[in-house]
Amino acid sequence: MANLFDPLTLRGVQLRNRIMLSPMCQYSAGTDAMPTDWHLVHLGSRAAGGAGLVMVEATAVEARGRISEGDLGIYTDAHGEAFARIARFCQSQGASVGLQLAHAGRKAWSGPDWALPRGRGPEPAVAPSAIPFDQGWPVPVALSEPELDRIVAAFGAGAARACAAGFEVLELHAGHGYLLHQFLSPLSNQRQDAYGGSPKNRMRLLLRVVDAVRAVWPEARPLFVRLSCTDWLTGGLEPEAVVEVAVALKGRGVDLIDCSSGGLAPSQHIPLGPGYQVPFAELVRREAAIPTAAVGLITDPHHAAEIVRSGRADLVAIGREFLRQPHFPLHAAHALGQDLPWPRQYRRAKPVL
Repeated sequence: MANLFDPLTLRGVQLRNRIMLSPMCQYSAGTDAMPTDWHLVHLGSRAAGGAGLVMVEATAVEARGRISEGDLGIYTDAHGEAFARIARFCQSQGASVGLQLAHAGRKAWSGPDWALPRGRGPEPAVAPSAIPFDQGWPVPVALSEPELDRIVAAFGAGAARACAAGFEVLELHAGHGYLLHQFLSPLSNQRQDAYGGSPKNRMRLLLRVVDAVRAVWPEARPLFVRLSCTDWLTGGLEPEAVVEVAVALKGRGVDLIDCSSGGLAPSQHIPLGPGYQVPFAELVRREAAIPTAAVGLITDPHHAAEIVRSGRADLVAIGREFLRQPHFPLHAAHALGQDLPWPRQYRRAKPVL
């Protein structure tokens, strides 16, 4: 039985424990989608706070794929260079550091309220089919096959820049209603070509992206994929179908599935509660025989420890609780009777077990 504070080895990378900072958009990018001092402090403090893996928020592989004006990008070499200091600092605190590559598709340039109005992006929003996210949203442009080639290449180029910046882990965002998820779901993908219709066709773009990324991402570094394991909508993705996606991803060199849910349409109804998505991580881990991360209202150290100890997931992704407690792992270790090392600068405040 694994312990929450046991190391986790994936390929050539060893995480010091099983706690991951979940990727959370900060909507604080600087000019031209650059990371700023905010990102250095936000991510660096969670590394100093004991996280095993610090995952940088959704980072767009092209300008039209940003969620909003405040979102990060990695579509120029200058972006990669700006991320390097963040990666170095997190690693200096003992954490491993990863980057989530993303493309928002039809949800691009969509808010939040303080960002540009919907549809004000550098190019029209794109999607598998010309179906808007919701009433009042712009109708996206259905992507042609040559444009899909361009997006696949953009993911590969983003991965190469992430590698040069020193990231140890890469995650592809194929959930929360963004572009790769839009292709997977029959509700948003109504194409009649090789990228639509059957489950095999609907996962074609994601598999092509994985292949393009694996071609440039070092063999020794793990690759994650975040999936929405259900759309919470009639006729949408269901967990059993996502298991088949996970099996295909494992066969293409993916090392872990980050199991989330929802985000495809505002009409979804999500039964929120502590650990409400953990059953998805457990199902995918068991049926696809691949490591998983569990995420979603996991706030209590004992709950997090039970998820790992019982084999329901290999990694616990903490989101909002990390916003409340930047040093969540240090406090969780104390609550669980574990003697976790504290940063030298903070040792005078370390409680005695």
